[in-house]
Amino acid sequence: MARALLYDSTLCVGCRQCESACSTRWKLPYDDKIAAEEKTSAHKLTTIRTYGERFSRKLCMHCQDPACASVCPVAALRKTAAGPVVYEADRCMGCRYCMAACPFQVPSYEWNARLPLVRKCDFCSDRVPTNGPTRCSEECPTGASITGERSQLIAEAKKRIAEKPTEYYQKIYGIEEVGGTSVLVLSAVPFEQIGYNTKVEKSALPQYTWNALQHIPDVVVMGTVLMGGVYWISHRKEQVAKEEGRQ
Repeated sequence: MARALLYDSTLCVGCRQCESACSTRWKLPYDDKIAAEEKTSAHKLTTIRTYGERFSRKLCMHCQDPACASVCPVAALRKTAAGPVVYEADRCMGCRYCMAACPFQVPSYEWNARLPLVRKCDFCSDRVPTNGPTRCSEECPTGASITGERSQLIAEAKKRIAEKPTEYYQKIYGIEEVGGTSVLVLSAVPFEQIGYNTKVEKSALPQYTWNALQHIPDVVVMGTVLMGGVYWISHRKEQVAKEEGRQ
């Protein structure tokens, strides 16, 4: 069964404990200045956004069929059966196609780093094998973010809406969007009012990738894959050499 996260914005008090926990997990700096940044970046992989008296969270949505993985020529991004979309830095060639493909504008690039990488939430994938909660869920004091099996969280979200119909917008964000996501959202108001993209396709986006590739000559596609492979091999050799030098 695939893991997922349910974010109930009606329970969020904007304490930003999720941000702090995420920064600790990735050993990223976190202070008042960074806390005030209401956007994700290479040094802030989840953020709380303020809309008057309401709050929302932005993080990787971990799409069921992710566009970022479908456009990556070296498979640096991949969807796991357990739910998370993970990133393998040693494969990355820095093309940044994932940034252009993501409908939620999630992957960020370390523009100022000497050896830049792509950064994104990985759903605390180190905890997934033991069904552990994500750090952000673990630290949330109000239960606004919880982790569990996707089907169970969908059932829980539907239950909350049914029990308190006047307190919730009658929809769960993430069930249909781009073919479904592993992050589900509840809100008291239409989702666009708290910053969620409601204009995304309902179908999984990779099908559009392959439809487009059908009209590109095979030599162009194969050339791109070949160059990606050459880059990865040379990059890997450099990495191995550095590791051997340390030993």
